[in-house]
Amino acid sequence: MVYHLYYWPGIQGRGEFVRLALEEAAAEYVDYALLSPKRGGGVPALELYLAGAGIARPPFAPPFLQAGAQLIGQTANILLFLGTRLRLAPRDEAGRLWVHQLQLTMADLISEIHDTHHPLAVSLHYKRQQPAAKRRSKEFIANRMPKFLQYFETVAQRNHAAGPWLVGRRLTYADLSMAQIIAGLQYAFPRAMGLRMRSLPRLRALHEAVFTRPRILRYLNSGRRLAFNEEGIFRHYPELDR
Repeated sequence: MVYHLYYWPGIQGRGEFVRLALEEAAAEYVDYALLSPKRGGGVPALELYLAGAGIARPPFAPPFLQAGAQLIGQTANILLFLGTRLRLAPRDEAGRLWVHQLQLTMADLISEIHDTHHPLAVSLHYKRQQPAAKRRSKEFIANRMPKFLQYFETVAQRNHAAGPWLVGRRLTYADLSMAQIIAGLQYAFPRAMGLRMRSLPRLRALHEAVFTRPRILRYLNSGRRLAFNEEGIFRHYPELDR
């Protein structure tokens, strides 16, 4: 199976959670965000699907994944589909649903992270909502970020299997996603995260374990991993990291 991943060019965004799973599994895939329009990639590659013309089940927004005749949207849904196929989820139904539940909770966190810099409207430039962003970020750093991170720290603590993982003895796509969120938060809020991570030893260990895995390291050093920037979900505005 050759997978076809569609996402906006130039940003990691939600597409990165899918990329990490594909990379860890050494799956063969085409990343249309990295292809130029002349080579069939970029925004033009998304337009047909987003318009929904002639597509019985069109996606609402990227990321979406084409796997044979199937077109699958929503990050958590894509990872649920890939989990068992790439051996990144438990085989039993209860385990698969637990990993999916964790991924859905991460999706809630990701939405709140995005809203720290765009609390009023996605269509408004950051500068036009900066005062509201400062208020939202202050609340996020003081209350919401600690609540989410402590929850995942507790999940890791209660996973009594060997290793730093959230579920069982083997890495799952939930571990990859959690490590990506930690990396993104460290980029966006380096001061706040430097203080917060001191009290989260299991999440520190998980983050290190993921980003030192051989296939993930090769991906990080390949030039294909897009850098964090001020166009994606995780944005570093120093005035918000207070």
